[in-house]
Amino acid sequence: MTSPSNNHKLRRFEDYLRRHERQLEHTVLATVEQGRQAVAEDTLDVADQAVFSYQKEMLFTQGTEGHSQLGLVRLALERLHDGSYGQCLHCGQTIGDKRLEALPWTPYCIACQEKIENGELDDQLRAA
Repeated sequence: MTSPSNNHKLRRFEDYLRRHERQLEHTVLATVEQGRQAVAEDTLDVADQAVFSYQKEMLFTQGTEGHSQLGLVRLALERLHDGSYGQCLHCGQTIGDKRLEALPWTPYCIACQEKIENGELDDQLRAA
């Protein structure tokens, strides 16, 4: 990937990933702060306590998902800098341009991603 058009494409991916990284950092921090501010009161009735518990669980889930995606974005940026961006972490094949356009942080080609989702392969990043 050293042609001028590929260099331009890589810069575009890097710019997008950097913007997305900043957005995710802000979102994750805001979610953590919301979770800290949400304090259950002893005076809540059972229904209010259930709603409160549900809201806390949603905040936790959002924070976890945001943190996971942030990790993928940072790994994609590392791969951009070490020259391995666009190569599947499992099989080493080139990840398709359309897949990278849709999910620039993806570490796997579509074939390996499908195998992971079907339980045929272990997700190396989740195991780490």
